[in-house]
Amino acid sequence: MTFSNTPAALTTLRDQRQRPLRDLRISITDRCNFRCSYCMPKSVFDKDYVYLPQTSLLSFEEITRLAKIFVAQGVQKIRLTGGEPLLRKNIEVLIAMLAKIKTLDGKPLDITLTTNGSLLKKKSQSLVDAGLARVTVSLDGIDDAVFKRMNDVEFPVQDVLDGIAAAKAAGLGIHSPIKVNMVVKRGTNDDQILPMARHFKGSGVVLRFIEYMDVGSTNGWDMREVMPSKEVVTHIHSEMPLVQLNPTILGETAERWGYADGSGEIGVISSVTQAFCADCNRARLSTEGQLYLCLFATQGHDLRGLLRNGSSDEAISTAVQNIWQGRSDNYSELRASGLAPKTINIKRVEMSYIGG
Repeated sequence: MTFSNTPAALTTLRDQRQRPLRDLRISITDRCNFRCSYCMPKSVFDKDYVYLPQTSLLSFEEITRLAKIFVAQGVQKIRLTGGEPLLRKNIEVLIAMLAKIKTLDGKPLDITLTTNGSLLKKKSQSLVDAGLARVTVSLDGIDDAVFKRMNDVEFPVQDVLDGIAAAKAAGLGIHSPIKVNMVVKRGTNDDQILPMARHFKGSGVVLRFIEYMDVGSTNGWDMREVMPSKEVVTHIHSEMPLVQLNPTILGETAERWGYADGSGEIGVISSVTQAFCADCNRARLSTEGQLYLCLFATQGHDLRGLLRNGSSDEAISTAVQNIWQGRSDNYSELRASGLAPKTINIKRVEMSYIGG
């Protein structure tokens, strides 16, 4: 690659709202072994659902090539997602390839992964050995019956908890805490807020509560099922007093709250009630190489085609620059103001396709 390594304030690539490109989320599979209603409901993703053929997926070499191009544009963090990324065969090989990439200021690339935890006990040590630095585990309840109802495949909560313990034992969490994400749906699993907080308080794991989002077109989203983060914080504070903490980085999606007794912290991600579009510095790369500029996008930009038609790194880099510089997405702000476009007849990209 012939790109300059001069930081130049980590490149001056900005979108139409002057947001830099810092975070790339890469979906490496469209498959998942859970059927959570807010992501891959069984009514749609049933036994007859047709997944992408292997030849359509970006290869590890293609992913790594694109990662280098994005890092040259200022990306500092790459999150591997899915579907369930641990279902991708030999994911450790990909992580090892990505771990060799350095950011513009010469630091190791921040590589993290979001997983449902089902395979984490088996995979943790090999992931760490390959160079994975951080992990986020999705867990929507601590009660076994509630959790099984949420994942809709009768997967036991203890197996996920064992995976988190294995991740901690393998060293994930040494440099940055393991995070556990809980999507809260009012009337479905909101009774798990306090039990989840009690379980992880003092554990060193950072529990984060995410407002149920209207991602995609298949989850039957209803605003009445959204529990605002403000209510979540108030609920926990009534039993376990909290104090608000300062954000750690620009564009951080989670609002941080620490336990008053110093026994750790929680986070809330208010993606519906408090839009954070103004600081959004994330791009998303789908399993088959489509670049999306917003979680709520209706269409992507084909980078796989550029990779496979012989385009040079410079040509792909120029395409990425042009795409990002034209970005003006602010769907969550528009939704909050009542100005979001009507999407009844518009098919938005699914979370299982580009990751959360």
